[in-house]
Amino acid sequence: MWFIISVVAIIALVLVWLAIRVIWQYEHGIVFRFGRLVGVRNPGFNLIWPIIDRMIKVDMRVITMVVEPQEVITKDNVTIKVDAVVYFQVVTPASAVVKVLDYIRATSQIAQTTLRSVLGQSELDELLAHREEINQRLRTIIDEQTEPWGVKVTLVEVKDVQLPETMQRAMAKQAEAEREKRAKIIHAQGEYQAAQTLAEAAAIMTREPAALQLRYMQTLTEMAGEKNSTIIPLPIDILGSLIEKFQSGKASLDKVLS
Repeated sequence: MWFIISVVAIIALVLVWLAIRVIWQYEHGIVFRFGRLVGVRNPGFNLIWPIIDRMIKVDMRVITMVVEPQEVITKDNVTIKVDAVVYFQVVTPASAVVKVLDYIRATSQIAQTTLRSVLGQSELDELLAHREEINQRLRTIIDEQTEPWGVKVTLVEVKDVQLPETMQRAMAKQAEAEREKRAKIIHAQGEYQAAQTLAEAAAIMTREPAALQLRYMQTLTEMAGEKNSTIIPLPIDILGSLIEKFQSGKASLDKVLS
């Protein structure tokens, strides 16, 4: 009699042990009864029917998945290798269990094919200069494919773009030529501004003889600062008359020679 009671007590304890399920805060439990979906259990202490029910736990945390490097031919026929990282999480645990065999592997395959497809429709310059737009496009397409599985893609980031060595050298030459062009443009702009300033100064001195006289005196002062220089100053009007006579004599000589 005691033996039967002991056996029954042990069986009851085993059944109670099998009925108890503890679900962690970051999980949800999917309960099947005789192979049929009967509900989703929330985190905490839960009881199920032993032997009859079966519970599958689904992790609801964000999963970080690295997409292995993919060889892609861009729209402008450049062969590159690109890898990316995808952040996603389960939002509908029942769909993630019932509608797809392995939602992590399925999401990985979708991410690889979408990466090759989207980058194959983009040019290299677009990929390098507008990476944020590429990332957004990738996220939208992948999320549309995984939505029926109860999986939400939150972020897709293209990590690295590996270019062929010939393309790297060509881009380096292009960047160097661009820098030289900007340097020449800046130098030409400086020369133009300097010439414009000198022309304005000459126009002012032409209108104001006193300004020309002051500039002449300033030049003499600067030249006198050198100890080895001997300066014989001449009034500005004498210089002007000498210049006029020189120009008139040159004109007469040219007339005789012609």
